[in-house]
Amino acid sequence: MKDKHDKSIRSVSATLERSHSSQGSVIAPRRPSFRVKLTGHIARRKSLPIGITWDTELPGFGLRKRKSGHLTWIVKHCPRGVQRMVTLGCAGMAAGALSAPAARAAARSLLIKATLADLPIAPERRRVPLFADYAEEFWQDYSPHWKPATQRSSRSRIDQLLVPRFGDLPVDMIERGDINRWRDSMAERGGTFNRAIPIMSVMMQYAEKLGYRAKNTNPCRGVSRFKRDLPERYLSASEYRRLGRVLAEHDGVNPFVVPALLMLIYTGARVSEIATLRWRYVQPPRLQLPDSKTGPKTIYLNRQAIAVLDGLERRADELLVFPAIRREAPINLGQYWDRIRRKAALPDVRLHDLRHSFASVAIAQHIPLATIGKLLGHALPETTARYAHLADEVIAESADRICSSLASAIGIAA
Repeated sequence: MKDKHDKSIRSVSATLERSHSSQGSVIAPRRPSFRVKLTGHIARRKSLPIGITWDTELPGFGLRKRKSGHLTWIVKHCPRGVQRMVTLGCAGMAAGALSAPAARAAARSLLIKATLADLPIAPERRRVPLFADYAEEFWQDYSPHWKPATQRSSRSRIDQLLVPRFGDLPVDMIERGDINRWRDSMAERGGTFNRAIPIMSVMMQYAEKLGYRAKNTNPCRGVSRFKRDLPERYLSASEYRRLGRVLAEHDGVNPFVVPALLMLIYTGARVSEIATLRWRYVQPPRLQLPDSKTGPKTIYLNRQAIAVLDGLERRADELLVFPAIRREAPINLGQYWDRIRRKAALPDVRLHDLRHSFASVAIAQHIPLATIGKLLGHALPETTARYAHLADEVIAESADRICSSLASAIGIAA
């Protein structure tokens, strides 16, 4: 093996000398280089030619010999297309010289780093917190964009339902199966689950934006809610009369109770919209609410509602129209309603049913659903569509009356 290396080196040296002599002395000779597997034995050979000897196994790894006889291990690489030559250390017999294996290892390491430097680097992923810790981060960022009532209800559901269920899981480990098992466990509390799942879904969407979850991995997407028969209670004409008599006879401590209830009956407004009404919002023939469940809202006043407001003493613009009895706070109609509805023999009628009944009367008067939606302040047509079946009943009743009249006209008993 030794003789083979020596013969290779001598052959290359002779070739280089012939090349130099044939070219003359006018053109400077190019620094010679040739290839051979670089070992410690090669580095110690006195017959090694001046120039660079490249390794045959590791591209870019070489041994340079200068005219002075000084030997150095080198490595050539091209970061971003720019050729660079790096000296790794001394070679040969000098004190502190780098051995061939060590030089080869250093060259390989440098070449690997140079290659990786040209590759795109994936962004560093943020540390994924447990759901319990993430819930606080979410709350600080997201809850200020909710209305106070939404904040209170959402905070309660996060603390009482979501954190106890998912608190020990990393946010990115919550999967569809976890949500489905949670849904199954809430079979007896379907309404509670239906109100909590939208909050969980928003939290998972925000986790994607923070980089805690991969995009489009919301485990709540497509999870079905429990079907519930929403109570629909509409007052009949006789029930309205009974309620009217009780309100006319009501003699409570708070004189604002009856006017507030009449406003609910005449306008179909939400309880919170009447309870928090301030005098600056009263701009007859309408109420201009700066905020409501569905945002800014206009409530149109009929003459009965205007008469109710005219019967009250107008106070300062910032004061409530219907305050509590002992302090400037919104009236709590719920604490009075139970007694009133029982006295009217309407124990199953909720305050919100007065809003439903307003819609049913409007439909009975053949007012279009789109108009009713505007009167009630519905943000989506689908919300008003729940009253569509009442319109069908009115149409069917009208058809019966028409057919009866036609039958009588042609002498057929109907």
